Formats: sequence, C-alpha cells, structure tokens
Amino acid sequence: MKKRLYRIWWALTTLLLLAPSWALAAGGKGAPVVIVADTRKLDGMMAWWANLYNESHFYFTLATVVMIPVVGMLFGILADIVMSWIGIDLKSRELAEH
Repeated sequence: MKKRLYRIWWALTTLLLLAPSWALAAGGKGAPVVIVADTRKLDGMMAWWANLYNESHFYFTLATVVMIPVVGMLFGILADIVMSWIGIDLKSRELAEH
C-alpha cells in the first residue's frame, strides 16, 4: 500500500512540474504581459521609485536591498531614542527575578 501511495505521489508531482512546459508546447500565442507601475498620480520619492521599477528591475532590486537595512537601522535608532526618552533603559540589563 505504501509503495502504491508513493507512486501516486510521484506521478502527481511529475504532472505538476511538467504542466507549464506542456502548456508552452501547446503553442499558446497570447500577448506578452508587461508589468509596469502606474506613475500618473505620483510625485516626489514615490514617482522616482515607480520610474526606477519601470526602467530597470535590476536597479530597483539593488536600491531595495540597500534601502531596507538602512531604514531598519534608522527606525531602530529612533525607537531606542524614544524609549530612553520615556524611561526605558535598554543599555543596562538587570534581571527582576531575584
């Protein structure tokens, strides 16, 4: 029984993996899909970001990979400043379980 279930699982996995190639081999002559960002109502930083996406996905990816850690670091520093301002001290750690 286990062997039969294994064969069925293998056949379904193979079918799932080969389905896209069968669809392409069928000669689907649909129009190519173009994915772009709508920049008509954007301005400033958002317009720059959308235009970067439309012009080069590579530069958009590089900018995103660089910007996410930088923004995360800035938010972390800002959160540390705000917490120290309201009295939460994260620099010295004292355990409350004595």
